[in-house]
Amino acid sequence: MTDITEVFNHYLDQYDSIDIAEAEFKKNLHEDSQLRDEYREWCHNVGCTEKSGFIDYAEEYVENQNDVWNSLNDFDE
Repeated sequence: MTDITEVFNHYLDQYDSIDIAEAEFKKNLHEDSQLRDEYREWCHNVGCTEKSGFIDYAEEYVENQNDVWNSLNDFDE
């Protein structure tokens, strides 16, 4: 079984846009039934909908990445 957040991170790291990453992820959801099952289970476990699960994760991921950079910038000052 794949850690679905690693799959999310792969798409987010590969594409410069959350929208493009989401489109590619959803395209693969339709092609890969195992990925679809794992995504459904993850959404159920974290309490989000399948429609917004990837976006919710992506926004939090990007925000956390920005926080890391901001903390590094604060250190430089």
